[in-house]
Amino acid sequence: MKSLSILSALAGMVILTAVASCSKEHHPPHGEGTPPPARKVRFELFTNEDFSTDNHNITFNLFIRRDTRTSSKTLLDSPLATMKVKDIPDSLHKIVIEKWVPQNDTSSLAVAFTYYIENVGYSWYLQPFPAGDTLKILQYSFR
Repeated sequence: MKSLSILSALAGMVILTAVASCSKEHHPPHGEGTPPPARKVRFELFTNEDFSTDNHNITFNLFIRRDTRTSSKTLLDSPLATMKVKDIPDSLHKIVIEKWVPQNDTSSLAVAFTYYIENVGYSWYLQPFPAGDTLKILQYSFR
């Protein structure tokens, strides 16, 4: 009798486990109340040039903005620490920074490295980040 009640209890546990593990969660497809996939920009900065004698100070900024006809709102403008041009790393030691797109903006964007070289001027390296893409890798080989 005792073994029959133990077997019954074990059978009940097996059935409960099977029923619980077979339940499925149903999520509506994207566009039906679910948020869009997160968007990320991977900024990679390096040089393949020899600037070992260039002692100018340079300040790089990471830059993301909306790139539409109706809005060019800046979403991110983040400076990196000022460095000497000669200290920009080679491609084996590149600076890599990943940033999520603020507010997960799904519109067409422009992503860039902007930079200022002391007593020389401003410049930039800009690329599009199309609407719908979730990852943009911006590789900039400074020259």
